[in-house]
Amino acid sequence: MQVPAVLMRGGTSRGLFFHEADLPAGPALRDSFLLAAYGSPDPYRRQVDGVGGATSATSKVAIIGDGRHLGVDVTYEFGQVSIDQPLVDRTGTCGNMSAAVGIFAVDEGLVPATDPVTRVTFRNLNTGKNVTAHVPTPGGRYDPAGDFSIPGVPGTGASIRLDYLDPGGAVTGSLLPTGRTVDELEVPGLGAVEMSVVDAANPLLFVRWESLGLTGTELPDDVDSDPALLSLLELVRASAAVHIGTAVSREDASARTPSVPKLAMVGPPCDYPLPDGTVQSRRDQTLRASMMSMGRLHRSYALSGAICTAVAAAIPGTLVAGAAGARPADEEIRIGHPSGVLPMTAQVERNGEGWDVPVVSGYRTARRLMAGEVVVPDARVAAHA
Repeated sequence: MQVPAVLMRGGTSRGLFFHEADLPAGPALRDSFLLAAYGSPDPYRRQVDGVGGATSATSKVAIIGDGRHLGVDVTYEFGQVSIDQPLVDRTGTCGNMSAAVGIFAVDEGLVPATDPVTRVTFRNLNTGKNVTAHVPTPGGRYDPAGDFSIPGVPGTGASIRLDYLDPGGAVTGSLLPTGRTVDELEVPGLGAVEMSVVDAANPLLFVRWESLGLTGTELPDDVDSDPALLSLLELVRASAAVHIGTAVSREDASARTPSVPKLAMVGPPCDYPLPDGTVQSRRDQTLRASMMSMGRLHRSYALSGAICTAVAAAIPGTLVAGAAGARPADEEIRIGHPSGVLPMTAQVERNGEGWDVPVVSGYRTARRLMAGEVVVPDARVAAHA
């Protein structure tokens, strides 16, 4: 089986982009093709027999369809392809990959380019939420060259503004899935842990660094090389999934929804080491945060997680707001993460006893890396189906 595909980088993530019409129509057959294409499941976690990059950030897929019947330009379905399990998790979305949707739509002729910027509005089918990408198209074409940089990606590129419209309750239907800004979660072997759960773009479980015996100065390799710590972090995440109703048991959460909710550790700004040996100054941060992704510490910070973090920082009483401290409501939030600092803006408004989130905005770079066909033996597809 041969299917046309484009390899795209969106922000700090990378994955194949497919036209919906080019993929097998049946859900089971489609997933079996995607798993085989990426080289999953691979017990060695290398995806050597496929195009996957053997990390959660490089084992992602985007499926683009016609969105005119929904009042948008295109549709975007995201899939997190598990590396070692036969699973394509569509429970949540990926903000970084969404940065490449507008470029793909323009390059593929799905949306006519306008000079100097092309607005592409798309519906994320995972969450039912709309996103508007402002794609720089001087002279009627996208040029990836530019002077904008993001931590976690070498070099610079063209700046793409992304407006995430009404992202609250994207997965659970509620901005605060438990109805509270702080809950106390009982975790076996750890005891009572304070947490905040906020659902904007994706649901995130926020806990303080010290609740997990951490300081916020740990490098990603320090976390990923500690099997006992990784097991503890997954236990906390899975316990929260049961608490908010996205899984019926901890075992179900780990096996069926490993990407939702995501776990983020937060605290006030601090000086901490970066992978290149330099030190990230606390003066450049609103707060310090890291998040887990598919059982490993994210090397930078997922954009969907940044959306949620920016919203949580604007809601008084959450652990995130406590870490960020008092600040003007419209002030940019600067998230200190393992690769640097990610700035975000969030419009959060009080609505009676609750909150509305009209829009959250951020900036990314993205570009097309390769175009061609993905080749998968028919027997491999049949074996997975």
